[in-house]
Amino acid sequence: MARISLDNPQYFLNRDTSWLAFNERVLQEANDEGNPLLERLKFLAISANNLDEFFEIRVAAMLQQIEDGYNEAGPDGLTLTEKRDILARQSHEFVDAQYECWNELHPALADHGIRVLSLNQLDTTARRFVDEYCEKELDPLLTPVTVDPTHPFPRVINKALCLGLLLRRRRRSALTYTGVVSVPRVLPRLVRLPSQNTTDFIFLADLVAHHAHNMYHGYDIVSAVPFRVTRNSNLYLQEEEARNLLESVRAELHNRRKGDAVRMEIEADADPEIIERLRTVFELDPWQVYPVNGPVNLSRLFNIYDQTERPDLKDRPFIPRELRLTAKSQNLFEELRRHDVLLHHPYDSYDAVIAFIESAATDDNVLSIKQTLYRTNEHSLIVPSLIDAASRKEVTAVVELKARFDEAHNIRWARDLEDAGVQVFHGLVGLKTHCKLSLLVRRDPDGVARSYAHIGTGNYNATTARIYTDLSLFTANPEITHAVHEVFSFLTAYAENPSYEPLLVAPLDLAEKVVGLIDREAEHARQGREARIIAKMNALLDKSVIQALYRASQAGVRIDLIVRGICALRPGVRGLSDHIKVRSIVGRFLEHSRIYYFGNGGEEEIYIGSADWMPRNLYERVEVLVPLRDELLRERVHREILDAYLADNRKARILLSDATYIRAWQPEHGKRNRRPPTGKASFSSQDFLLSVAEGKQGAAILPPQTPARRYKSAAVRVR
Repeated sequence: MARISLDNPQYFLNRDTSWLAFNERVLQEANDEGNPLLERLKFLAISANNLDEFFEIRVAAMLQQIEDGYNEAGPDGLTLTEKRDILARQSHEFVDAQYECWNELHPALADHGIRVLSLNQLDTTARRFVDEYCEKELDPLLTPVTVDPTHPFPRVINKALCLGLLLRRRRRSALTYTGVVSVPRVLPRLVRLPSQNTTDFIFLADLVAHHAHNMYHGYDIVSAVPFRVTRNSNLYLQEEEARNLLESVRAELHNRRKGDAVRMEIEADADPEIIERLRTVFELDPWQVYPVNGPVNLSRLFNIYDQTERPDLKDRPFIPRELRLTAKSQNLFEELRRHDVLLHHPYDSYDAVIAFIESAATDDNVLSIKQTLYRTNEHSLIVPSLIDAASRKEVTAVVELKARFDEAHNIRWARDLEDAGVQVFHGLVGLKTHCKLSLLVRRDPDGVARSYAHIGTGNYNATTARIYTDLSLFTANPEITHAVHEVFSFLTAYAENPSYEPLLVAPLDLAEKVVGLIDREAEHARQGREARIIAKMNALLDKSVIQALYRASQAGVRIDLIVRGICALRPGVRGLSDHIKVRSIVGRFLEHSRIYYFGNGGEEEIYIGSADWMPRNLYERVEVLVPLRDELLRERVHREILDAYLADNRKARILLSDATYIRAWQPEHGKRNRRPPTGKASFSSQDFLLSVAEGKQGAAILPPQTPARRYKSAAVRVR
């Protein structure tokens, strides 16, 4: 066989088409009749929200590069203009599929008494409510605009829902004018209607259209239609020239709302003249206009989910397992002096992480606290704890101001922390602080000052911790806590050490060491020793890592990749990636944990942390991976968590060599059709982990094809 070039563009999938494939998997959950009806609606809304961000960031950046004269090919061989044309076609097909889904869910919801009504479907009571709502709640907030030489087209902010009108003056019937009304953001996008036996809603945009004749006196409204414009939301900061990064980010946030338009959504039955006028105003190419067969902005459907009390149409409630200390320990610090603790969220409660920081604030024996903050929740308990502690001990916070779409929250937190006396830093120029670290120094009862660390795969966000799967490691291991201390010194003083062992730290050595770990497995395989890689992450994009995985596959290493979203690696290519399998899990919880398992000739190593195998994580962010030193914790991650994901045949999709995804139970090309598994043959990793957390079954009860060894599953190591 001819030597295979690892630089061949055919062996790298395009990141953006791969992302669209991920969002298609989300939409599949909305179409899956096995999911509760309101959960299906939520998945549809999530797919719409995902697509918004894709256009705001990825498509916007691509169009900006093309406009600036760049058209170079990426690792997949596609130039930017070629990619633009592919994305234009695929994104239109995806939007059409979204609305096919909505037009199936809409009547299904009505069958269950959840109705989204149009104006002509309202009864007398609802009509009276609508008229009163328009007069008292809506009208005072509306500003109608008629575009003419003295009234220019208004500045439409990013993702603002608007009403476009074609108007004709009654005295000058030959002329038509363009009217624009912005739908107020302070009002709910779906208005709850009074009803007795059903749950009824009406879209706010319909109310604005209904009320338009009261705003445009002297005009005949020829046509009216809702539309929405998505704008470039990338931050463009010259950090080296910014004296105060906080003020620079805040100013750029204001500009984000006014970025160049990259997409317009408009109802499909709109008057063609309105579409053309709006397209010209926003300087959009025809492919950037998305006529939709239903309501503009499907992410509004979250309102129905949130406002509808129908537990029979939602996932069953789940109470996370609380952290249990062994009998010999009176508090977590005493437990950590004996052994490390590992939590798997949301199955294990996130309260332990909050309590770790809260107790540090109130414990007089804790001398100092150091904390990174990337995306914390709006009503965070962690930030008030840091503020409370600042008056009594040394508190340092590294707040990432450029966490996309969370900048405003982080600016507010940074100001509050600074005002309380916390030493606040914003990381390093040109590098986002993405690592999840908390470090406490405590004088223990024996008089020794010890360090305790929390290292996570997810953000310090109690809200998302209920729906994201993540891992939390608590440790008092001196080597690890010392390395965490050195990482904080790197963040606050740019003090770069030659080594941060046992941690892997980006952008310093993580990429090099990850490739080294993969190459080590290849050498084990060549020497006839046990060689195995299991890697779970959100995205796989880095070319050097992919090439290392190809080399390992060629050497005979068995590789399983669990990649939720983007995957640029092409599996199953003869002579290149025969031994690589890629799967994606999309289910009730967002798979967010990063876990990297290496067989290492029988001396297995497992790392967890904040970094995906993407260029931005490896070279443009401060990231940390930490090894699990405790054998029982490694056993839990391998046999309970990773084996469950690899056994999933209900929510898993398998990536084929032609870049398409199929359900794990579906046959590959050329094989006879199979039906979805049912009963005991059907296995969902997330349902299994829920059952383990609830104590309904032991962690060793996996499908027969999974070689699980029996061990005791617990939130902490039990001696």
